[in-house]
Amino acid sequence: MTQATLFTRYRHVGRQFLKFGLVGGAGVVVNMLVAIGLNKLNGGTVNAQRILFPIPATPYNFRFTSFVWIAGFLVANLFNFQLNRSWTFRGTRHAPWFTEFWPFLAVGSAAAVIGLFIKIAFTNPRSPVYLPEPWFHENAGLQSREYWSQLITIVITMPVNFIVNKLWTFRHIRNKHFGSLEG
Repeated sequence: MTQATLFTRYRHVGRQFLKFGLVGGAGVVVNMLVAIGLNKLNGGTVNAQRILFPIPATPYNFRFTSFVWIAGFLVANLFNFQLNRSWTFRGTRHAPWFTEFWPFLAVGSAAAVIGLFIKIAFTNPRSPVYLPEPWFHENAGLQSREYWSQLITIVITMPVNFIVNKLWTFRHIRNKHFGSLEG
């Protein structure tokens, strides 16, 4: 492979990463709007640690903050998938919508599960990575530990999400789909 070919290839990947990041940025806005809306409906972020139900056979509970993380992920994931499919990775032939969506959801879900544990660590006072006062608290929206933990966790999980979606969802799945049609 020549240097010019390598440069062109890496420039293309860089452009895709930038687009993926822009879509991800828009997805962060969608995710945060879901988080803000759900927290407002729940009486504010001061109630984010409210227990929704105990997790059977464990000493743990499912809290409102976890519900917010999951709901924000699902809405933003659908938004991001459609925008990535039609803009970031549009240069290749598309497999059917659900053929590409399920792998995208699976990748996002794996990142979301890891992210859930990261978010819990940021919001649990017994955690070594708990977001400390006075910088973070639940008395003001811009300093809300709940919102910052959501945002920081999204940033942490984004690079892995890009790499796996680029190589699996939008390359392997499409190649597999079109290879099976041609064979």
